[in-house]
Amino acid sequence: MEIICDREKVRIDKYLSEIDELSLTRAKIQKLIKTGNILVNGKEIKESYKTNIDDKIDITVVDEEITLQGEDIKLDIVYEDDDILVINKPSGMVVHPAPGNREHTLVNALINYSKLSTRNGEFRPGIVHRIDKDTSGLLLVAKNDKAHLFLEEELKKHNIVRTYIALVNGVINHDTGKIDAPIGRDVNDRKKMEVTSKNSKEAVTNFKVLERFDNVTLLELKLETGRTHQIRVHMKYINHPVCNDPVYSNNKNIDNYGQLLHAKEISFIHPTTKKQMTFTVEPDEEFNKLLKIYEDK
Repeated sequence: MEIICDREKVRIDKYLSEIDELSLTRAKIQKLIKTGNILVNGKEIKESYKTNIDDKIDITVVDEEITLQGEDIKLDIVYEDDDILVINKPSGMVVHPAPGNREHTLVNALINYSKLSTRNGEFRPGIVHRIDKDTSGLLLVAKNDKAHLFLEEELKKHNIVRTYIALVNGVINHDTGKIDAPIGRDVNDRKKMEVTSKNSKEAVTNFKVLERFDNVTLLELKLETGRTHQIRVHMKYINHPVCNDPVYSNNKNIDNYGQLLHAKEISFIHPTTKKQMTFTVEPDEEFNKLLKIYEDK
């Protein structure tokens, strides 16, 4: 895995331990450094190495405790051919295994079902893009390396269009909006993201109000960029955090349900036919039940 450093003068073991995508302890990172499995700008480093902006950090995770195995977990397959799968992921399912989530992930189900591309390494085969554990909805998966490479490039060019719906706290009075605010790691909590001008990347989210209720608003959102936690961070930034967001909202609106964010639609060019494809899936029954509660108030 390759990471471009966005922080300077921090011990590398501390820096990497605070990146949630890695899910690695400082002790594990130190072991990887000692065995030459973490390189900075192509060179081996010591545990005391302090980071620089734009350092290229290459990580090879050697974890004897994780063995990736297929599991017979039912998949909601929206579309499939020789090159791709479009999956409707349920809320509560982690996309790929990591030290904190070794089993019952989407990847465990996928490798039991089909051959996948190898471009993302052993623990993320076929995964073109991610959605959070508690976000439901559409995910694009590559079944071979050629398709994966094409889709990676389309993602970088922002040609894969993803549309979400979310229930957010508070009433938004204007019908449409555009949030153009750069996102980077939270300086106080490296497992979180925040709107910041320091060591950040461009992030743009467009939204449209679908329905207003007494104290919440139903939105449709389209991403122009794809930053980690982008919708959740941007909605917190405008003081309308996603309902039930466990990280960016202080309010637990509804017990026993994840954040009310659903990846409703995905549109992309097929890697082989080069035809435009669009898939749409409505949120699950539980999401709709919760909406009905607000509609009936």
